[in-house]
Amino acid sequence: MGFLLAGGKSSRMGENKAFLDFGGQTLLARGLVELGSACDRVAIVGDPAIFASFGPVVEDVFAGCGPLAGIHAALTHSSAELNLMLAVDMPFVTRQLLSFLFDVASKGDAVITVPRTPRGLQPLCAVYRRDFAVVTERSLKEGRYKVDAAFAGLQLRVIDEPELVRSGFPEKSFFNLNTPQERQDAEDLTF
Repeated sequence: MGFLLAGGKSSRMGENKAFLDFGGQTLLARGLVELGSACDRVAIVGDPAIFASFGPVVEDVFAGCGPLAGIHAALTHSSAELNLMLAVDMPFVTRQLLSFLFDVASKGDAVITVPRTPRGLQPLCAVYRRDFAVVTERSLKEGRYKVDAAFAGLQLRVIDEPELVRSGFPEKSFFNLNTPQERQDAEDLTF
């Protein structure tokens, strides 16, 4: 199952990133199309009052606690063993990359299958097994909200940059838009 994480506050952008027009469509529409091409079912993680007209919506149980809370909500809601999480602000992610991540995850038994670029792990474009929900809940209850900090002691399948590049996925695939400057920088790149 695929989940589009769209519950962020977008405070650095100054407007809801999900509705930014980028390359002729909103980031929300683009994310839903790419996820829908790689996953049999897709849901948005965010505020139902904002996103209900766009498809199934899962609301955070731990509101205001960042992306880890979104991952927790998705995994708690999901009946699938493998669950792909994608942040709404990643305009260069393709269905091919998402399918590749699922394929790698399905060939092993790692709890998390996560790409790593020179900028670090990319936990908001990764595949999680449903039982990671237990870890996320414990972390959130303890006030620890950093996603990759919750990975400690778990079996990971890290897909490093050389493997990503060999498979046709450059670092640009993981570019995300948090500020107006990053949006401008992204518009200077080509799809």
